[in-house]
Formats: sequence, C-alpha cells, structure tokens
Amino acid sequence: MTETTQAGPAAQPTEYPGDRAAGCPFAPPAELLALHERKPVSRGRIWDGSTPWLVTGHAAQRAILSDPRVSSDDKRPGFPHPSRAQAESAPHHPLTVFNADGAEHTRIRRTLTSPFTRKRMEQLRPEIQRITDDLVDRMLTGPRPVDLVTALSLPLPSLMICALLGVPYEDHDFFQEHASVATRRFKTAEDDRRASEALGGYLAGLLRARMANPRDDVLSDFAARVGKGELGIDDATLLCMILLIAGHETSSNMITLGTALLLEQPDQLARLRENDHPAFVANAVEELLRYLTVPHLGQRRIADEDIEIEGETIRAGDGIVVPLPAGNWDPGAFPEPQRLDLARKANHHHAFGWGVHQCVGQQLARVELQVVFGTLFRRVPGLRLAVGRAELDFKGDSLAYGVHELPVTW
Repeated sequence: MTETTQAGPAAQPTEYPGDRAAGCPFAPPAELLALHERKPVSRGRIWDGSTPWLVTGHAAQRAILSDPRVSSDDKRPGFPHPSRAQAESAPHHPLTVFNADGAEHTRIRRTLTSPFTRKRMEQLRPEIQRITDDLVDRMLTGPRPVDLVTALSLPLPSLMICALLGVPYEDHDFFQEHASVATRRFKTAEDDRRASEALGGYLAGLLRARMANPRDDVLSDFAARVGKGELGIDDATLLCMILLIAGHETSSNMITLGTALLLEQPDQLARLRENDHPAFVANAVEELLRYLTVPHLGQRRIADEDIEIEGETIRAGDGIVVPLPAGNWDPGAFPEPQRLDLARKANHHHAFGWGVHQCVGQQLARVELQVVFGTLFRRVPGLRLAVGRAELDFKGDSLAYGVHELPVTW
C-alpha cells in the first residue's frame, strides 16, 4: 500500500477483513494493526468493492459507537454488509436489536436485557460451576484424546442458555446446526432463509406451548407478553432466536480459542493455575477477551450526518466498519498489545462492543468464562494439545472467530 504524503496521492484502501498470518492465528491481520501507526480512521475495501471507513483506533471506536449520528439500519443504501448473502437478505430483515436505532432500539433491548442482569447471572454461578465440573468429570473418565469443543466448550453455554430460555437441551444438535449456518459469513441467502425458518418454526412452537403451559423461563415470559398483546408471536420468536444463537455461539468459541491460546503461553497458564483467586481469574478473562476478540468481523454502521473525526470527514451516507480486534490491539490503549498479560487491567476492551449496542449477554459470558478458566486447568493440570498447532482449523468464515475442533489430552 502507498502511504499518504503531503504532496502525494492518498493511501490505497486497506483490504478488509484481510487474512491473519499463518503463524499468528490469534493476532488480528497485520494490515489492520499497521493502521495504528498511520490513521485510526481510514478507507477500507470490502467484498463488493465499496470503500467504507475503517475505524481502528480504540478512542475513535468509542466515539463512533456512541455517536447518535450513526445508524445500524442495514436496509440503507451504502450499508457495509459483511457478505453478499447479508446484502441480499437485508431488505427482508425484521427489526431487531442489531439493526434498530433510537427509541425502537431501546424498546427492543429493554425486552432482552431483563433476563440477563448482572445480579441474576451471578446467582447462576453455582449452577455453571456444577455443570462445568460434571463435564470435566466425563472428560476425565472418557477416552483420550478428546475434542474440547464437543466435551466442554459447546455443551456448557448451550446448557445454560437452554435452561434460561426453556429450550430442551436434547434438541441441541438441531439448533446448533442451524445457528452455525446463521453465523457463517459465506452462506448463501437461501441458506440463511432455511436456517431462520427452521429455527423460527421450532421456537414459535415452543412459545405456543408455553402460552398454554407456562414455566419459570424466558420463553414463558415472552409467551405471556404475546398473550397480553404486548408482543406479536413473530417478534417474540425473533427475540428468542437472537438469545439462543448469541447465548451459545460466542461463549463456545471463546472457551475453545482461549484454551488454545493458553496452551501455547505456558508462563501465563502457570499464573492462572497458581492463582485461583476470583478477582485474578476475572481479570484474566478480561485480558483473554481483549486479546482474542471473538466477534472479529466488527460492527457495521452508516452515517446519518457528516462527522468530523481524527482529521477525517465521514459524510452522511458513508458506510462505517469498526474492527473490534484492531481497537483491542491499539498500543495507545493497551501497551504491548501483542503480549498476553493476565494481570493487565484490560476491562476497557471492546470484545462486547461499545455504546448502546453492547452485547446483551455479556454478564452471562463473563461468569461462564470465569468458571471454565478457573476450573479446567486446575482440574486437568496436564492438559495439552493432542495435535500440532498448525493442524488446528480456525474459523475465518464465521462471524465468531474460533477453532472448529480442539483435540486435547493430558
């Protein structure tokens, strides 16, 4: 790429999202990190040849993601969709917490946040601990090597979100398969439609069953609102779908990816094994979240008005992409960002986004990760990869970065 000079041409747009270096699969693409030395706000080029703004600096990300002059409306011309399938299906997208603005967003988000308060998630900690211990017990008494994804990473968050929502866990193969399609970047519009219809039909059936026979779960809460006319059945179904998918996909990938990272950082892993104080484990989780940033394709916006930021003018109608991993590796916010330091105070990271669209389920994710990383290496001190790191298949094609399988032994 050519550098911008006072007399020369503007720098060429950075190809986005770019590829991670083969030897550094845990680090963001080098092209994104290079922007920290040049411009925290610059042009990028995405799959369709368009050139939305890339906001890579940590401070600039906070400014944009909290600016009321930017919109999440993915139906607007110029919105920087992550793939052709997303662009083709956008005109048919219903209004959700992801693409609503202003009062509509506040209304939808309020419906989603009530089941996920910090207090309620803390009350779930003993149950999360029990499930984690049960899964580790089974792993220890089973054959070796074992795939950590199927043994622990996927079952734990799936069991928890099923318990909260009231979705039968015995149906996990069905909803995990369709959730995987829904979060795949290179799916087709038809794939997206089929997965949404399958999950939607399944959840609508559960909602109708709860209208007749309510229980103590989120599905019953939504079903009661449908019965009172506060929500339509389609709206309630969509809310349940969002919670079901988000409630297990990101945490599962974070458990797997965090374990893979720690297994090749023996000094940091030793600190975690030797210090099981809850405050240290919680701090370590924040650093892992910063370092890995599972929602690696960033957040997408479009400008409602002209915005002056970092010496650039984002014009009304311009697309904006906020690569969260780049912000979390900004040396201005996190000195030596390439160094994993479990004692680093990293809770100002953007792994859950920033502003009004921050992840609804972040408190549940935090408790799950604290329990898992505080338990797994203590109970399985000899845990190690059963294959070479080069053999791991990383999920570059998913909205949530991770590893497809993690064979481990001890």
